[in-house]
Amino acid sequence: MRVVFMGAPEFAVPTLREIANRGHFIAAVYTRAPKPGGRRGLEIRKTKVHQAAEFLGLPVYTPATLATEDVQEGFGNHSPDVGVVVAYGLSLPPAVLTAPRFGCLNLHASLLPRWRGAAPVQRAIMAGDRQTGVDLMRMDEGLDTGPIGLREIVSIQPEDTAGDLTSRLAQIAAQLAVRGLDALQAGKLSFRQQQSIGECYARKVSKSELAIDWTREAEAVRNHIHGLAPSPGAYSKLSFRGTAARVKILRAEVVTAVGAPGVILDDAMTVACGESAVRVLEGQREGGTVLSGRELMRRESVPIGAAFALSRSPTGI
Repeated sequence: MRVVFMGAPEFAVPTLREIANRGHFIAAVYTRAPKPGGRRGLEIRKTKVHQAAEFLGLPVYTPATLATEDVQEGFGNHSPDVGVVVAYGLSLPPAVLTAPRFGCLNLHASLLPRWRGAAPVQRAIMAGDRQTGVDLMRMDEGLDTGPIGLREIVSIQPEDTAGDLTSRLAQIAAQLAVRGLDALQAGKLSFRQQQSIGECYARKVSKSELAIDWTREAEAVRNHIHGLAPSPGAYSKLSFRGTAARVKILRAEVVTAVGAPGVILDDAMTVACGESAVRVLEGQREGGTVLSGRELMRRESVPIGAAFALSRSPTGI
């Protein structure tokens, strides 16, 4: 198959590599334009897909929009059989959706119609979902509304962070993509319309959602922590020798313990919640290194009975 690939983050890289490794011809790779990065914004950083495409020797295009006639004409000039889209981040207008002979296929990290949109992995964990997966769908003009051709279901484990789950789903998306291309080429890929029941939108995570609300029950606190790890990271403020600083909490487990919400109950950094408690498995003081809760308490001389600041969750997930 002659493919135009469209994607940007690390999540999309395994799919790009797998398509190339399976012998399909990638005529072009579209990704987001490089942008300033680094501590002082002086580095120009390419997307992970851009870097992978250059390593593979593939031509890369970085238009700011696909809405202009010249960009759409350029896209069509690649004469693609199919477009493959994985976390690209730009809207595809009708002229792009219909340019490939078989249209455009999207790999989306949820079980549609649940968690359409920008942050499906984070939202699934934060909501306490027990399952997620990857859907291969044929794109239409809606937001993740197209008919589904292939699906792989994945269990969400209590210890899964968004980073863990994203890595697993990225590998599954890669395998699903080549299965879909092979079936499409053989004329054996059929599509079914999405259900209307269970539709919800995975909006982008905002800064207002990062503070941990210790008054919630322990499982909800753990899900909140894991859904935001490793980035942007859930946090709570704690006093270190009289100075309040943010502590980013990256991993936690639910344990049976009782206390006032936010209070540290033992030297393993078990923190009381509105119901039961969580033990901090990985935490990071602002500007520090990632440590276990026990190591963090010992290094920073945090006493048992110290309390994290209380913060109320914004409405919704």
